[in-house]
Amino acid sequence: MGQKYLKVASVYLTIGVLAGIIMGIIHDFRLTSVHAHINLLGWVSMALFGLIYHFYPQAANSKLAKTQFWFHNIGVPVMLGGIAVQVITGSNAALPVAIIGSLVVVVGVILFTINLFKHIGKDSNYDSNNKFSA
Repeated sequence: MGQKYLKVASVYLTIGVLAGIIMGIIHDFRLTSVHAHINLLGWVSMALFGLIYHFYPQAANSKLAKTQFWFHNIGVPVMLGGIAVQVITGSNAALPVAIIGSLVVVVGVILFTINLFKHIGKDSNYDSNNKFSA
């Protein structure tokens, strides 16, 4: 699970950097909020999920982790698309799409939190003194 998250995170990093460069080149910063969400929910959050799941494989191998992965990876692009359409068109027609995507992300984050509380401290690769064991 950690590797999947890190790979997806790197795609979002690339998209976020390219979006920032393109906005700067064309001097059109209307999609700044989309750019920020790509970087925060796509790159940063997913990279952290990936690293955390790497260090806590018991949490990574749970059904909660797999469910959370899909909630986050469906919710983020849906939310970003809804926000982008609103900004570009100036219409609130895509507001429900952005809201639905956002709520899916929130559910995914809640699942992540539940998963960590359920599994952290139970992983055989990490001892009670927070040192890795061989």
